[in-house]
Amino acid sequence: LAQAAIGPGMEVFSSYSRVLHADGRPMTVREALALINQTLDETLAEQEGEFDADTRWAIAWFDQHGFDEGGFGDAELLSKAKNTSVEGLVGAGVALSARGKVRLLRPDELPKDWEPAKDSRRTVWEATHHLVRRLEAGGVRAAGELVRLLGSEADAARDLAYRLYAVCERRKRAAEALAYNSLVQAWPDILQAASGADTGEAEQIRMDL
Repeated sequence: LAQAAIGPGMEVFSSYSRVLHADGRPMTVREALALINQTLDETLAEQEGEFDADTRWAIAWFDQHGFDEGGFGDAELLSKAKNTSVEGLVGAGVALSARGKVRLLRPDELPKDWEPAKDSRRTVWEATHHLVRRLEAGGVRAAGELVRLLGSEADAARDLAYRLYAVCERRKRAAEALAYNSLVQAWPDILQAASGADTGEAEQIRMDL
């Protein structure tokens, strides 16, 4: 997504001899890139209102801590601002809380037998990270089966992957950025796999994972 936004902006520099700020000052390529990234981040941030409260908390926590631990007090304060609770986040399978510390569950810590239809507190955050886990563990076919089970919620999971990739780029978290970018880049193939999945394939995937 970042590359798609940067491309047209950089094309302006090759088409004109000078690019100016609104006040008439010459704009450098570095300044243009910073402006593009800022605008992209703002655009993605606007989408957060469409997510559930647990996911909005997780995005804010991830921005500050990644998958590292943070203080319980900070987590509780943020949860109140996002209209959720640490207890609820733990129950939803989003976070762990122990010894005064809170952290997000990593994709490889999520239950392999997760079934969206049986989850009474399903979140976009959870769906996105199960997709990351399935793509890494079983490839496009495994991720496609989960997309089929998620139905219309899969689009929100993809949007969250975009958002988290942007966070990782800004925070210089290369390894995590790669996981989200891999999901985004593979999305067309995942959708194709989802449309072709049948009951027999689904059962085999669940056994494999």
